[in-house]
Amino acid sequence: MNQELIKIGQRAQAAEDILSQLDTATKNAALNAMADALDNHQDEIIAANQEDMANATAMPKKFTDRLLVNAQRIADMANGLRAIASLADPTARIDRGWINADGLQILQRRVPLGVIGIIFEARPNVTVDATGLTFKSGNAVILRGGKEAIRTNIALAKILRDTLAAHQLPADAVQLIEDTSHELAQEMMNLTDYIDVLIPRGGQGLIQRVVKTATVPVIETGAGNCHVYIDRDADLKMATDITVNAKVQRPSVCNAAEKLLIHQDVAEKFLPQIAQALMDHGVQLRGDERARRLVPAMQEASAADWDTEYNDLIMAVKVVDSLDAAIKHINRHSTHHSEVIVTKDIARGQEFQRRINSACVYVNASTRFTDGGVFGFGAEIGISTQKLHARGPMGLDQLTTIKYEITGNGQVRQ
Repeated sequence: MNQELIKIGQRAQAAEDILSQLDTATKNAALNAMADALDNHQDEIIAANQEDMANATAMPKKFTDRLLVNAQRIADMANGLRAIASLADPTARIDRGWINADGLQILQRRVPLGVIGIIFEARPNVTVDATGLTFKSGNAVILRGGKEAIRTNIALAKILRDTLAAHQLPADAVQLIEDTSHELAQEMMNLTDYIDVLIPRGGQGLIQRVVKTATVPVIETGAGNCHVYIDRDADLKMATDITVNAKVQRPSVCNAAEKLLIHQDVAEKFLPQIAQALMDHGVQLRGDERARRLVPAMQEASAADWDTEYNDLIMAVKVVDSLDAAIKHINRHSTHHSEVIVTKDIARGQEFQRRINSACVYVNASTRFTDGGVFGFGAEIGISTQKLHARGPMGLDQLTTIKYEITGNGQVRQ
């Protein structure tokens, strides 16, 4: 095992011992100070990011969009920290308490998970969002970003660490691994003595590699093969607005829609309209046989298309016979992230929400709302697509676990 990695783990554990005992006011003051520091060091963050961008010329646009840091995105990061500071501290909360039949007082209390490891790709905002959420919830974080964003991540981590040190708080609450080799990432996945949980943030390839090879417990996040289903009685203008927004507004992110399903009763009237609206925004469409009969300009969808997260201006289109067929198709091919039904029938919308096996299920709204900040969490550590221990956008509460504090007056069990 890499000795420097072990030292990073030991420092994280030492920091977490201190963080878990901090009061809420101290944590909030530090978060606001970190936000101010980002604003005050904007020029050096952008300069570091420009170096990363200059080395990313061979990367697809969908990745450089995530990599880019500008004044607005720095402001968003800083405001995310301030929003986290304004939220209730989960570790200051007792979930419930009771006295059992033996007269024992039992309290169920929220406590930090411990040391959280995050492996992520070209998303510098993860450095800030993860630091804010883990710090507020009393956890230490070890970050390993991709080589594409290394200069930006180093600049951000230094600002955050310096701010903590200036407030006499442990800088090792956040540590960035600057070695971006796959070998070190693999060792991090097996650092079970020091990391309590591992969260991968990135494309499906990264996420599955971590899930399949890590011995540290993993929360699976991020991959978003998201669907929009247009029901037989949908408001077609609403359906167009939602579909275009879900696909086009920011196609490189995990809550962008990748698939469009249309009920056969409205396909003939609606599909040419929605297809034109999407193509007007530069979307390449890939359709099944029935969709291509109605819109011959579509490319033929392959079997692999139904399971692919494009993160690009590409969308696969399928005509379905019924609500039941749409639900079965989505549950089979989805990554269980976010799905939408557009319908005027409340009962059919509720049936869709009950039967779809995904973290976030919408009636008449865009998938783009699946976001920790939008949900009121300040930011998010990721969007979990599994069922244990968290699901959907993960904020402060999802970075805690519970412990039981039991107080007696001499009881012994008979």
